[in-house]
Amino acid sequence: MVAYVVEQVDQVCLTAAEPLRSMDWMSPYVWAREGKLWLMMRGVPKPLGVDDPTGIIWCGCSDDGLNFLMDDKPAIAPGPEDADAGGVEDPTVEPTDDGLFVFFTGVEAGRRQGSLLLATGKDIHSLKKREVILKAAEGEGNIKEATLFRAADDSWRLFYEFARDDASRIGMASGPEIGTEWTVLKEVIPVREDSWDNWHLSPGPIVQCPGRDPVMFYNGATHDARWRIGWVTLDRNCECVTDRGVEPMLVPPPAKDRSETDIAFAASAILQQDGSTHLYYSLEDRMLSRATVRAYD
Repeated sequence: MVAYVVEQVDQVCLTAAEPLRSMDWMSPYVWAREGKLWLMMRGVPKPLGVDDPTGIIWCGCSDDGLNFLMDDKPAIAPGPEDADAGGVEDPTVEPTDDGLFVFFTGVEAGRRQGSLLLATGKDIHSLKKREVILKAAEGEGNIKEATLFRAADDSWRLFYEFARDDASRIGMASGPEIGTEWTVLKEVIPVREDSWDNWHLSPGPIVQCPGRDPVMFYNGATHDARWRIGWVTLDRNCECVTDRGVEPMLVPPPAKDRSETDIAFAASAILQQDGSTHLYYSLEDRMLSRATVRAYD
């Protein structure tokens, strides 16, 4: 059995102006382009007032992947349409030859529901919102945390978090092209009744290591929503689970107070030339980190 092991953890630092400097930092999506590393992330007003947006999306760049210089203005702001007037959250970036596809969560005014939206542009400074990609089905709620993967048959898989029966689950959809309509498929990653991920699940990034099954660094929690990061491997068409870690791979350091937020939440990953993976995640819904992860047989 393969094991994915954390070898090192580093803090991610942002050089930012107000208001981002004083916000909580979450959902760090990092990708490489034009010799630099780029970061798109969610900033949350602290404290979060009743009339504040639940998130604003910002962007920055870095030479080393740990220290990012952030733009002074948001990359994606809430509104004016009702679909995201309440906040914009959890960006996922897919670079293409023509520019960028950015999937993000739009929270409706009043914070009643979240849907998956799409913005496109030639670069981070020319993004335009396009349309709602996925809305929650009847009896379900809050579509968020998109993960994209190109399957063996060249079609795309879109993993996402949704709410059902007071719990988060990992949904999956397919599409022939990245910008087309998506068809919802059956869920392939279940909760495990007697484990650390027996109640909540949320997708994290997928990495395709040479000679291995695709691995998703996913997020799981028990009923009290203490989130941890684990790993699961899938076949190349994402039709079934091929392996899964028994214990969480990343656990937050002990909080000073048990009433504090106890969350580690994976957001993006970049495969390195030496075979390791840089996994970017948030801690306590307020700070950013990067783990170096390696697979061992």
